[in-house]
Amino acid sequence: MEDLLKIREEIDKVDHDIAKLYERRMELTEEVAEYKIANNKPVLDRERELVKLESLKDMVSDTYNKRNIVELFEQIMSMSRKRQYRKLSEKGMGTETGFTEVESIFADDATIVFQGTEGAYSEMAMKAYFGKDIKNFSVSTFRDAMEAIRSGEADYAVLPIENSSAGIVSENYDLLVEYNNSIVGEQIIKIEHVLLGLPESELTDITDVYSHPQALMQCSKYLDYHRAWEVHTNQNTAMAAKKICDDGKINKAAIANIGTAELYNLKVLAKGFQNNVFNSTKFIVVTGKKIYEKGADKISICFELPHSSGSLYRALSHFIYNGLNMTKIESRPVETSNWEYRFFVDFEGNLMDPAVKNALRGLKEETTDLMILGNYKGYTEKTI
Repeated sequence: MEDLLKIREEIDKVDHDIAKLYERRMELTEEVAEYKIANNKPVLDRERELVKLESLKDMVSDTYNKRNIVELFEQIMSMSRKRQYRKLSEKGMGTETGFTEVESIFADDATIVFQGTEGAYSEMAMKAYFGKDIKNFSVSTFRDAMEAIRSGEADYAVLPIENSSAGIVSENYDLLVEYNNSIVGEQIIKIEHVLLGLPESELTDITDVYSHPQALMQCSKYLDYHRAWEVHTNQNTAMAAKKICDDGKINKAAIANIGTAELYNLKVLAKGFQNNVFNSTKFIVVTGKKIYEKGADKISICFELPHSSGSLYRALSHFIYNGLNMTKIESRPVETSNWEYRFFVDFEGNLMDPAVKNALRGLKEETTDLMILGNYKGYTEKTI
């Protein structure tokens, strides 16, 4: 026990020296930052870092320690860079976001577009967010909705982005990047699927079922139980319900929301069969303008990374260093490059926050094609 205490005393002394040396290194980092600011040089010099790490490995003999010293100094270098980014932000040299703060995104003369047809969940989300007395129209596809914004036919589009059971709507992640539209709001709708048929249909008559692919996934257990049914996909659950009405065949049914039953004069053949009774879908409100509402507290971004060890870790460390709460991360393949990925991240904050500016500065330097997808108010329960 005495030997252990002596060893710990020695460790405490070494730790004290390390702490003092660390402080000195950070002071030198400040001087480096001042020099780079004065000479307009980038903070990240990856080639110098790699050379430095190789030289550090030569300073130790044990193979295990060679690996560890690289990990240690990668962390120290990362902290040094973040300190330099903070210095740049303090000097007013943060990343220019291109976004403008507005008092409210709501406008009496705004036109809203949603994908689907009357009775669709997207229409429900639109009315929950904007209210019922708004100018709106529907389109067949998500791309059509983005095109409506581009052409000026619509001011805002309401699109599904994620379901609590089936996951993300990947197409809309890709379209956000392609069209460079901005998220200005979000709305969550509870999803309650029912099986709808003609008034004269019975459950035993059904041979074919129609719905959106995600709705079919959300009801996969029920459909597995009825394996004799042939399953068909539609662009929208409400479109599926309309098809049953238009076709007029008793053997066809649609999985849709109960509101479409009255709309298309259909009968509820079954309900309460979705995999998750707490099933919900998150919708985003997008626009072609680079704006965010005053009081916005959630930010969505995306970026690409070099295909190298630790690149994602280094990118995410900017959220930790700046005390930002990351709430979501997704990845999507980059269409133009095999096995390369684009990362989508949601985190809490406002574009005016110093911590956010600092994190974005670091991410801009250390990622590729950083895009701010929007700054908006995170969903809160509303009475409609």
